[in-house]
Amino acid sequence: MPLKALAFNSTLKSSTASEASSTGKLLELIAEEFKNHDVEFETIRLADHDIKPGVTSDEGEGDAWPEIREKVLQADILLIGTPIWLGQPSSVCKRALERMDAFLEETDDEGRMVSYGKVAAVAVVGNEDGAHHVSAEVYQALNDVGFTIPANAVAYWVGEAMGSTNFVDLKNTPEAVQTMISMLARNTAHLATLLKNSQYPGEKS
Repeated sequence: MPLKALAFNSTLKSSTASEASSTGKLLELIAEEFKNHDVEFETIRLADHDIKPGVTSDEGEGDAWPEIREKVLQADILLIGTPIWLGQPSSVCKRALERMDAFLEETDDEGRMVSYGKVAAVAVVGNEDGAHHVSAEVYQALNDVGFTIPANAVAYWVGEAMGSTNFVDLKNTPEAVQTMISMLARNTAHLATLLKNSQYPGEKS
């Protein structure tokens, strides 16, 4: 069976916004690369959903997270795409990470977090320096809640400081960005295949 990848587009723009999403463009490029590794790809634009604040898997009436959470658990790969705002991941990205804090207490019969065996990667765009800082924040959060991070599992682009050109405005993908995209897809698909065939040992193993 093919691997399944779920991407979170953590842009602050809803899908009804007139301005295109640079985060969305980078995720589309990664999705195309994943096709070369027999990976099915789905993207959720977090700003389109009413994800309640909190750290549980269900924060009550109207909460969109439980349905999104099920998609996370059905996927082999979770890709977090986020813009840089104030030198940090976007607020909707942080909210999704906070909701996955519940995984710390949600385990299978062998004491493994429900996220064990799932692989995560990160995509970052912005017009200032900060891609390494943002990916480090997201990496740490994902690792805390049980995801496995492959080698070189980040693709990013940052424009000139105080500049007006966004990633979505580029006519061609820079070679360095394409190289990162290729490594991300190749390494992530490889590790996800290994873990799908050989899960981490549990407390009772």
